[in-house]
Amino acid sequence: MSFRRLWWATGCTSIGTGVSGTALPLLAVSLSPDPRHVTLVAAAGFLPWMLFALPAGAMLDRGDRISLMWRAQAVQVVLVGLLAAVGQLGLAALVLLAFTIGACEVLVGNGTQTVVPDLVAPASLHRANSAQQAVTTIGQQFAGPPLGSALFAVAAALPFGLHAAALTASAVLLATLPRATRPLPPRTVMTDGLRWLARHRLLRTLALLLGVNTFAGQLANSTLVLLATQDLRLGATGYGLLLTAAAIGSVLAGLTTTWLLRVVGETRALIVSLALNAVVFAGIGLAPNATALAFLLAANGFLTTIWSVVTVSARQQLVPPGLLGRVNSAYRALGWGLMPLGALAGGFVAHGFGPHAPYLVAAALRLAALLLALPVLRRQDT
Repeated sequence: MSFRRLWWATGCTSIGTGVSGTALPLLAVSLSPDPRHVTLVAAAGFLPWMLFALPAGAMLDRGDRISLMWRAQAVQVVLVGLLAAVGQLGLAALVLLAFTIGACEVLVGNGTQTVVPDLVAPASLHRANSAQQAVTTIGQQFAGPPLGSALFAVAAALPFGLHAAALTASAVLLATLPRATRPLPPRTVMTDGLRWLARHRLLRTLALLLGVNTFAGQLANSTLVLLATQDLRLGATGYGLLLTAAAIGSVLAGLTTTWLLRVVGETRALIVSLALNAVVFAGIGLAPNATALAFLLAANGFLTTIWSVVTVSARQQLVPPGLLGRVNSAYRALGWGLMPLGALAGGFVAHGFGPHAPYLVAAALRLAALLLALPVLRRQDT
């Protein structure tokens, strides 16, 4: 019952994020069609993962995780509500709001993964993480994008008003979750998680591999709005519908990953999904039309979900409970910290070589990273 409330809270948050996450780049494009300006907003949203992930982990290990999460969402309600109330903003104000909303998300995102082992049995982690990944995908990529683009076409403020309402519902649900009875560590040094991670070869390798993959992913995806609206001329509604293609693949993976991992094995599924995803990114860069692009985005969603479920479950199983918040944060600082740089790099690549080029560069980077990490990953399968 407690996990179900967390799941509903994640669903509310995800729908709101999907709605405003689609509207935000559309708003940025309306202010400036320059790829460098559009990706600056995306970079601002991810920059807090580089700056605040480690202190957020220390807070989650030392404090009341549930309370920290719902209070951070309450702050997000105010910030997103401000965006809805003010309406049209300048580019600088939009960048600042994206940064502050992202700073709260660091605490909420890390906390959501950290509290799952407190709410379900160890044997149910894969199933629980698959359910979390599925509802996140449904909200952020399936239901949210077409709704966000449709609302944006009516009025730019509407998607952000809906996001604020969804965050309010999520915060109320989180506030009702039971508090864990885990013993608090005698001291909480935020770098302890980073040191623990540095000594664990597999998780260290996965964190670094994630860092390259998310850098490459943002390098490519931060200009997807330009590829859709300018190169393929889909318009705001078409862009939102295009994003649902990735969600279809992700939802399918969320429903089948537990079975797939039991049949294929975690390590093999991880390696194959990473290799195929590099191929998919190259295909997106060469996609001749919207139909091919939608199919490839769906494949990307499927493969990314498999990676996510395997790696999140591995951290929850391998990391001591008293360190999980800090190790999770260190892992995601390494894994997500380069995302703002990837977004900025994508803007310059698209500006110089067109909106297809970032996907080809991203494919090469992902394949090279996998080849370097392969010896460590294959050792886990022996």
